[in-house]
Amino acid sequence: MTSLSYESSGVDYDQLDAFKRACQRAARTTAPLLAAHGYAEPAATRGESCYLIEAADHYLAHVEEGLGTKNLVADAVYAQQGLNFYREIAIDTVATIVNDLVTCGALPVSVAMHAAVGDSQWFADAARMQALVEGWAEGCRQAGAVWGGGETPTLKGIVAPEAIVLAGSAIGRIAPKSLRITGDVREGDAILFLASSGVQTNGLSLCRLIAERLPQGYATPLGHGAAGTYGEALLAPSVIYVNFVAECQRRGLKLGYVSHVTGHGWRKLMRLEEPFVYEITELRTSPPVFRFLQEMGPISQREMYATYNMGVGFAAYVAPELAEATLAAARDSGYDAWLAGTVKKEGSRKAVTVPPLNLSFEADTLQVR
Repeated sequence: MTSLSYESSGVDYDQLDAFKRACQRAARTTAPLLAAHGYAEPAATRGESCYLIEAADHYLAHVEEGLGTKNLVADAVYAQQGLNFYREIAIDTVATIVNDLVTCGALPVSVAMHAAVGDSQWFADAARMQALVEGWAEGCRQAGAVWGGGETPTLKGIVAPEAIVLAGSAIGRIAPKSLRITGDVREGDAILFLASSGVQTNGLSLCRLIAERLPQGYATPLGHGAAGTYGEALLAPSVIYVNFVAECQRRGLKLGYVSHVTGHGWRKLMRLEEPFVYEITELRTSPPVFRFLQEMGPISQREMYATYNMGVGFAAYVAPELAEATLAAARDSGYDAWLAGTVKKEGSRKAVTVPPLNLSFEADTLQVR
């Protein structure tokens, strides 16, 4: 049987990343307009997960993000099994926004919802609508941010009548400015992993393709020693990592860099522009949903790590003498965290290497700048 890839599900990162780079080039030309408002664009903010605006004594942070197609899994499970996961879907959407925001050291202040439908009748299902509302408020509470507003356009002819497109934005603040996470990474730094809840919000197009090939679809038992179904495993709500960054700030622990592990899988570990080799030596058994995906695809091991988070939702790079204290901060704030590897310097090479799996991803596999 031919192995599946994320591209086979209709998602081509090379094309998407080319568009992102074009946007960055054009966007840079607008930066001088900030001066009229008393702000400036700090160096090295373009190409990061969060955009920063610099003032004399603080930074403002801004992120726009979308859920993707995970709610289509929720729709299918709702129709097939009668289980309403829209509370979890809303938490997912907030998570994908605020987890990007905190990568620069900003704590979220306000989160806005964008919920576009093809037909306003979508909101007539009171149970589903209320679950979405309650979940969004819960996600904001977990992030320590106010739900500031939103937009609910009806886009007939663009969005399918039975569907909703979920996205949103957030603003945050860094004060004092010394709390900014700048990418101060050095050879010998420790790499810490914080666990994910499962697939979280990435790779769902491929997950949906696999479901279409299963006789029971999302109702297929997950197996691999886990209870529940494939659909239920996919719909576990994402972990929100804001409290980890906030706790490190409270304890005075300097984070050299952090990465929200979403699109591009473990390749995201080398998002920082400077060339380093990120060597991962301490692996855990991946959660059952990933083993299910790999078997049912089938999907090669390399493709799995290039697409999915494989149980790792957030990574932090810290000086080795801060590793244990940072782990303690993560665990004390409710996260499952472990020491996973080391930052190395090998000339101009930029790569993620996983020696226990004989895997390596070179710089040309991640072109987000």
